[in-house]
Amino acid sequence: MHGAVEEPEAPPRPCEHPGCPQPGEFRAPRDRLHLNQYRWFCLDHVREYNRAWDYYKGMAPSEIEANLRADSGWQRPTWPLGRLGGFNPFESEYLRDPLGILRDTPLHKSRRERTQKNRHDEPPPELRAALGVMDLAWPVDASTLRARYKDLAKRFHPDANGGDKSAEERLKDINRAYSLLRKRLPALNPAPQPAAG
Repeated sequence: MHGAVEEPEAPPRPCEHPGCPQPGEFRAPRDRLHLNQYRWFCLDHVREYNRAWDYYKGMAPSEIEANLRADSGWQRPTWPLGRLGGFNPFESEYLRDPLGILRDTPLHKSRRERTQKNRHDEPPPELRAALGVMDLAWPVDASTLRARYKDLAKRFHPDANGGDKSAEERLKDINRAYSLLRKRLPALNPAPQPAAG
C-alpha cells in the first residue's frame, strides 16, 4: 500500500511593488471600478498603497456628490418616508367624501373644525409678507387695516422725513401691502348672508 503523497506547497505570491522580494500576503483593491479584483503586497507596501489610495481620484465634483448620495442608501433606491409600508387608511386622499355622506362622522367633523380653526388662526401664505410690512397680526378687519395704514403713511411720508429716500421706499412697500390686503380682505371675510326665512 502506498502512502499519501503530499502536494508540494505553491510558491508564495510575490509582492507587486517593483523590486520587492517579500511575499505578497495582503490584498488591496485594484481600482474603484474593480473593487473585487486585487493586487497583492507585503505588509509595508500594502500600507503604503493604502495611504496613497484615493477612491475619488479623477472624478468631477458632480460625480463625487452623486456617488456619496448613492452610498448613503447603500447603492439601493430610496423613497420618501410614508410612501411604501406606511399606509395610513385615514389619510385624506383615502377618505374623500364628495357627496357629503360622511360629513357628520366624528373624524370628518373634527377635520372640518381643525381646517376652519387654521383658516382663522393663520394668514394665507400670499398675505404674510404684506401683514409683516403693515406690522399687523392675523386675522385683521378692514377698519384695523385702514387705521394702521393711515398711521404708517403719516410716519413714512417723504414730507415728514425731509425727503429721506429710505422712508420713500418704505412708503411704497406700505402702499403695495395695503392695496393687496384691502383687495383680499372681503374675499377672506365675506359679509354674512341673510338667514333663510
